Amino acid sequence: MKCPHCTVHFHDNWSINDFARSDGLVVSRTKLRASEFWKYRSAECPNCGDVTIEIAHFRRDEISKDLLGKEFVQVGSWCQVYPIGASRGPVPSEVPEGIAEDYIEACNVLPISAKASAALSRRCLQNMLHAHGYKANNLAQEVDLLLKEADPTKSLPGTLRQTVDSIRNFGNFSAHPIDDKTTLQMIDVEPHEAEWCLETIEELFEHFYVGPAIAKAKKAALNAKLAAAGKPAAK
Repeated sequence: MKCPHCTVHFHDNWSINDFARSDGLVVSRTKLRASEFWKYRSAECPNCGDVTIEIAHFRRDEISKDLLGKEFVQVGSWCQVYPIGASRGPVPSEVPEGIAEDYIEACNVLPISAKASAALSRRCLQNMLHAHGYKANNLAQEVDLLLKEADPTKSLPGTLRQTVDSIRNFGNFSAHPIDDKTTLQMIDVEPHEAEWCLETIEELFEHFYVGPAIAKAKKAALNAKLAAAGKPAAK
């Protein structure tokens, strides 16, 4: 995973400790009435030095006579409690507000639910495709239209083509028709896959919005110089 503070990859250096018992008390040093526990784990990023903290629920199926001889079963996944949300770069000003909002929410829910984050990323992707004329019966077909774009000024660069083609295969991303009513359907993804979806969205921001805006500004500046020199505008 990436550090949620500085977004630089950090090592798997988690330290796990008991946090609290939820339904019982220690009767003695060898017998236990409690069956459910909470644990927390923390990791320090070697890049920025900040700490990430997650908690998880553990359950004991039977009362153990030996506190050290019985393993607990984890209930659910680890949930990030610090920092709140995933820290990523600011959304470029060129990105439309509605698309930016979906992206930001996908970032914020990533530590809580990878499925929810991926669903929001999928809606963000579909809205971008629709805005640029790639519309079909479902999202998988719309991605195909993007990948088959023949206009060299609109087609994706090679590495981004591979990434966009890959993310639709997460879980049942393309197993069912994805229309406006089912865009936010939950899909089975791992946290690192949901994060990959966000990274792909960021690259598409550059392709669809930032890059064209920079090119337009450069052309406008060039034409201004040409006009000042009494020459025709660039085509």
